[in-house]
Amino acid sequence: MTARFRTGKRPARHDQRTFLFRSYLDPAAPPAAPQSYDAIALATANLGTSVGNLFPMDGNDTLGDCTVAALAHAEALYSALVHQTSILAAGTVQQIYMSLTGGQDTGLDELTVLNWWRQNAPCGAESIVAYASVDPKNHAHVQAAIYLFGAVYLGIQVPANAEADFTAGRTWDVPVTLTNDGHAVLAGAYDQTGLTLLTWGAAQRCTWAWWDACVDECYALLPAQAQTPGFSPAGFDFSQLQADLNEVTR
Repeated sequence: MTARFRTGKRPARHDQRTFLFRSYLDPAAPPAAPQSYDAIALATANLGTSVGNLFPMDGNDTLGDCTVAALAHAEALYSALVHQTSILAAGTVQQIYMSLTGGQDTGLDELTVLNWWRQNAPCGAESIVAYASVDPKNHAHVQAAIYLFGAVYLGIQVPANAEADFTAGRTWDVPVTLTNDGHAVLAGAYDQTGLTLLTWGAAQRCTWAWWDACVDECYALLPAQAQTPGFSPAGFDFSQLQADLNEVTR
C-alpha cells in the first residue's frame, strides 16, 4: 500500500463467547432476503446527501484507524435509515482510535473496537446493542444480515492491487495476491454479482469471488434501533440475543 490510503486492521482475534449469527435465525422461518438490497442508497436518499458526505475518510488516509472509521460509518448508516443524521467528526474518530491504542498508530483488532462500541456511546452516537459473528462463506447469511440490519462489519486481507483498482474505479475481483495488510470496511449493499463496501470515503464494489478470497471476519451489528418494537424482522430472535447478552454481561 502507498501512503495515499491506510489500512490498520490487526489479525483477527477470536473469542469463544462471541455470539454466532446463525444461532438466532429461526430454522423454520428464516428471513427471506431479496436477491438484491442497497441500504447505502436508501441512507443517502433519505438524507439527500452523497456517499462521501455521509461516510467520510475519517483520517484513514493518514492513520490506521479503519476499525473505528468503519463503525462510525455504521452509526451514520443506521441513523440515516431512520431519517436521522449522526456523522462523527473525523477528530472524534481519531480520538477514539488513539485512546484504544494507547496513543500509538498501531492499528486495532475488530473485537476490541466492537466491545468498546457496545459499552460506549461516543459524542452523542448510539452504542451498538450487540454483535454476532457471521460465516463469510455463507452468502445467504451475509445477505440476510445486511437485509435485516443494514450492513455487516468486515475484516479483509488487502490484495496488492486494491488501491490501484479503487483509485481507477474498478470492481475488486479475482485473481488476487494478498498482502499482510488487514483492513476494516462496512458492506451495506449486495446483489447476485457482488457487494458494495464503504471504505476510504467512497463506495467500492467487489465480486463474491473476491469476497471469498479476502474476507477473514464478518459481523452483524445490532444497532440501538433494534430495540424499537417492530425493528427486528420476523425470523431473527432478537429477544433471545438480548437475553444471552444479559447473561454474559452480569
